[in-house]
Amino acid sequence: MTKIGIFFGTDSGTTRLIAKRIAKSLSKRLGEDRVAKPLNVNRIEPEDLLAYRALILGTPTYGEGRLPGIESETKEPSWLEFLPRLAGQDFTGIRVAVYGLGDQEIYPKHFVDGMMALHSHFAGLGAEMVGDWPIAGYEFKRSKAVRDGRFVGLALDQSLQPGLTDARIAGWLDLVVPKLLGEAAADVP
Repeated sequence: MTKIGIFFGTDSGTTRLIAKRIAKSLSKRLGEDRVAKPLNVNRIEPEDLLAYRALILGTPTYGEGRLPGIESETKEPSWLEFLPRLAGQDFTGIRVAVYGLGDQEIYPKHFVDGMMALHSHFAGLGAEMVGDWPIAGYEFKRSKAVRDGRFVGLALDQSLQPGLTDARIAGWLDLVVPKLLGEAAADVP
């Protein structure tokens, strides 16, 4: 039985709150024994990620498309400090889905760009990336996280569209859980 690991980087805590909402929804769907407690990447080791065959990873986007980290003026280390620690690791056979937070109004030319940085990094380590999401319902000018007309993961805007978050999480999990677990949709409770 595959257990899903959930990891995030954050400074303000919003990405952590989304991770908790995702974990709660997954626990209702799959049972608590199939979902790990969400953890901040500033409190883990690379081996913690490699302990799972299915991962959900979250990140906000800082400024003009940056991942969170000291260089991005966060208070604590985050993805920018953690990702280099994964050098040489092999994520082959691990399925990874990403979610990203951004602001379509303040950063319409960099909306959820950080999500693409995370996606690209793990794809480069051999992970099987799953969980793309439609761009309909968003208003932005550009995003590095769009590939073939879809986001590479779940895009959320807690500033302008917080009322859509729960429905987006539910819809995304409907799509991504079977892919993460390598099961047919009918097999997922």
